[in-house]
Amino acid sequence: MAGAVGLVYPPSCVACRAATSEAQGLCARCWAGLGLIERPYCERLGTPFEVDLGPGLVSPAAIADPPVFARARAACRFDGTARELVHRLKYGDRTELALMLGRMMAQAGRELTAEADLVVPVPLHRARLWTRRFNQAAALAAIIARRSELPHAPLALARVRRTRQQVGLTRAQRAENLQGAFRVLPAMRPVVEGRRILLVDDVLTTGSTANAASRALLRGGASAVDVLTFARVVTEA
Repeated sequence: MAGAVGLVYPPSCVACRAATSEAQGLCARCWAGLGLIERPYCERLGTPFEVDLGPGLVSPAAIADPPVFARARAACRFDGTARELVHRLKYGDRTELALMLGRMMAQAGRELTAEADLVVPVPLHRARLWTRRFNQAAALAAIIARRSELPHAPLALARVRRTRQQVGLTRAQRAENLQGAFRVLPAMRPVVEGRRILLVDDVLTTGSTANAASRALLRGGASAVDVLTFARVVTEA
């Protein structure tokens, strides 16, 4: 049956639609366009270092402005193929991409999932969820939770205030825009209290969203919060 389906619908690259040997995969050209993030990187922010100076290093950015979350990890840089995949998942109704992206995230974040008690996605406000029809962070979180055999709590964190789009805002404006946007509702406190949370989103940009969501989880009783995204913006020094 699978062979017949392959003849009618031959497998293609999920990014560019070129022919591939397997379904739900990338062609060689698009795979080469993925800027995978591997060690050495900052142990707090997950930003890659060009030179390996030994284990446990923290970047100057993490020292100067420590994040609210404990650690952040991402599978790849937010450029090239990764940017295309995120945009297709987020705005192109390509919900099937969550499977591949979630698998890559689970692999990249295996040290985080090994210590996590609960997987929680960054929520959308109900108005934005209505227009977009699905929350890409929740779709990714479900895949990661399943592969890591961790409980998934998509409602543990609520977005209680609608914020304007973050695109085009400065770091300070992003932080101000997100003040009071997230909350652990009283009914969810028993789910969160005392647990190390793995917070999941598609992209980490300045860290404003991750910080705001992590702060709300910690106020809701979480013992610690780690952040896992598919991609992250990396600014070259």
